[in-house]
Amino acid sequence: MPIQHTLEPPNAETDLAALGPDVTPLDQFYTRCNFPIPRLHSTTWRLQLSGAFNLPRAWTMDELRDLPYVERTITMECAGNGRTLMTPVPPGTPWKLGAVGTARFGGIRLTDLLAATGPKSTTTELVFGGADHGEVEPDGEIPYEFNLDATTARSDGPMLAWSMGGSPLSPEHGFPLRLVVPGHYGMRSVKWLTRINAVDEPFAGHFPRKYRYRGERGVPEGTPVGPIRVRSLFTSPSDGARMATEPTTLHGIAWSGSGAVQRVEVMVDGQWMPAQIGDPIDGTGHVAWTFDWIPRGAGTHDLAVRATDSAGHRQPESSIWNEGGYGNNAVHRISVTLDG
Repeated sequence: MPIQHTLEPPNAETDLAALGPDVTPLDQFYTRCNFPIPRLHSTTWRLQLSGAFNLPRAWTMDELRDLPYVERTITMECAGNGRTLMTPVPPGTPWKLGAVGTARFGGIRLTDLLAATGPKSTTTELVFGGADHGEVEPDGEIPYEFNLDATTARSDGPMLAWSMGGSPLSPEHGFPLRLVVPGHYGMRSVKWLTRINAVDEPFAGHFPRKYRYRGERGVPEGTPVGPIRVRSLFTSPSDGARMATEPTTLHGIAWSGSGAVQRVEVMVDGQWMPAQIGDPIDGTGHVAWTFDWIPRGAGTHDLAVRATDSAGHRQPESSIWNEGGYGNNAVHRISVTLDG
């Protein structure tokens, strides 16, 4: 079962053992909510487009369903995944490594909706607003809103999804409609979507101000948290496992928002060796990797895994701290004990 961190609003992470080579089971998929879940009804729900659109108006769900339908398998990850592995631990939801999952989303391409409504040439960003709201410091009561640059919004990737794993979105995952932005951390994929505002100046709302890298070595101060950093994980065995001293296959997954995963390496007792990697699920999700390990003997063994993507990014050997605990993609390390 998912590891529950808070009940209201609900925040829970996936047990790594559930992150197999295929999509993540829906009942195991991580949940991230900043505010209480709004209760919406698809029959009365509307998506309001406003601002610098040539055809600003409200859309019903039936009207959206008349646009070309698409399905895509997408790996999503919370920006704070791995926060508790930083030293000192930054404030925020105490994620270990399970705030990640892969699902098949169904809906429409955002660019098809934009083609039907025509953002003006002066549009630099789209601001997506959810029906959820709550109190934050120092702004008080606010709705959840996040921006997306116009170039990314017009690309083929982003979609407006109403289904997940072949079923309607559940309330905790954004029913009846959510934005899904492949390759970006999850805070940009606004849930319970009710409005899109086209603007010609950068949006300075609470959450885009919050999700920035501050105090991180080698990153300009205040850089917005952007594409998902390359990462790999062990899914089997688990950290601390006891196993027989015999040949075994190590399993895991890897993903990146900046390019394809090109290489995965496993370290056994200090030596890095290449793992076998598969193809991305449906061409767009995470990749599964395996490593056939022939142990040299009984006792405790230290294992690690790292990935490199097509942009040349490789996981760092250790966590690189920042104030928000964002983007921690350090090498995943575990220890296992082999019985003699």
